[in-house]
Amino acid sequence: MPSPSRTDYEVAVTQLSGVELRMAADPTQLSIVRAVAADIAMRQDFDLDSIEDLKLAVDETCSTLITLAAQDAVLSCHFAVDDKGAVHVAAKISAKSAAGPDEASFGWRVLTALVDSVQTRVEEVEGFLVHINLVKSTAGAVDA
Repeated sequence: MPSPSRTDYEVAVTQLSGVELRMAADPTQLSIVRAVAADIAMRQDFDLDSIEDLKLAVDETCSTLITLAAQDAVLSCHFAVDDKGAVHVAAKISAKSAAGPDEASFGWRVLTALVDSVQTRVEEVEGFLVHINLVKSTAGAVDA
């Protein structure tokens, strides 16, 4: 199955309401992104395992992007929920080279195991912009 074009993904994400975080590309900021991911997943009634999976996936995504970051780069992470309750995460960063994430790494394998889909691309726009997009669906509702 061909992957959707950049325009298809941007249209899908922009039609969803969401939250966008922008922060320095610094590992000390990752706890903020994990907290937002967990809160959004809880509000969608994800079960506890799915909440943890999303938190770990977002952490791995942002950590990967930070390692690719150009000097003084800003990490952008957009969260949106579609009409089926799936959480879409679109993260991007200005990179020092056109090399995207190492898709053969252990971290990438973990990331792909935690979510329903992962896409990455590198844009050449006044330097390089690396994108990683995730989708995580709920595995079940939390029992109250």
